[in-house]
Amino acid sequence: MQTVSSASAVYRPRPRPGAGRVLVCLSFCGGGTAPFRRWADVMPADVELALICYPGREMRFGTPFARDWITLRDDVVNAVRGLTSRPYTLFGHSMGSWLAFETAAQLERIGVPPPSSLVVSGGVAPHKRQAHGAHTPRSDDGDDALVAWMRAFGQMPAVVANEPELRAIAVELLRADLAVSESYRFTEGTRATVPLRLLYGSGDTAPFAEVEADWRSLADGGFEACELPGGHFYETDVWSGLPRWCTESLPGTARP
Repeated sequence: MQTVSSASAVYRPRPRPGAGRVLVCLSFCGGGTAPFRRWADVMPADVELALICYPGREMRFGTPFARDWITLRDDVVNAVRGLTSRPYTLFGHSMGSWLAFETAAQLERIGVPPPSSLVVSGGVAPHKRQAHGAHTPRSDDGDDALVAWMRAFGQMPAVVANEPELRAIAVELLRADLAVSESYRFTEGTRATVPLRLLYGSGDTAPFAEVEADWRSLADGGFEACELPGGHFYETDVWSGLPRWCTESLPGTARP
């Protein structure tokens, strides 16, 4: 049985209240919970999958989009703080990698238990995002340009691209999230104090060695970087196997 908490925007594809750990997933720009739902089928028995739904999509379709980065971060923080009674890993892909990093930092600032580890995927380090922004579309780009970008990066399947209503929704979501990400400003001195694992595609836009060094410079806990086959969303079988990289312990991570 699937459950959704409308108050905290947490979607559990397969609830496991007795599990000892939780994997919390934050999606990419223009994304929702759908890309992660099948991970519930391969999750270890002692791990519950919890997916954070951003405003304006899926079960929160009637909620206005976040106005700016701080609004979205605080929305995610409010959702995640309800999951902190058990050890948890915070995973984010692309824009979600910055959100995972910033959410963990904010939880510590307000005295809420931070994640036991961070897994950041497919994202350049937050303090270097401006330097690598040439490959990212802008919120004021035309619809055709945004569709072309989503198609090129594997974010829009043909069934959506060929259906005008679905395509329009996808463009609206991406444009809203791009506007939010454009308002993000890294605060100098923000650190990852928990073990951090970086996942990155061998064919993604920025060189892996640079991305690894940039993330490592923000990590005060254990650090591990893994280059995986494929582009921004990896190869299909790699994406479906990402839960293994999210649930295996990192150096310095205490297991319950």
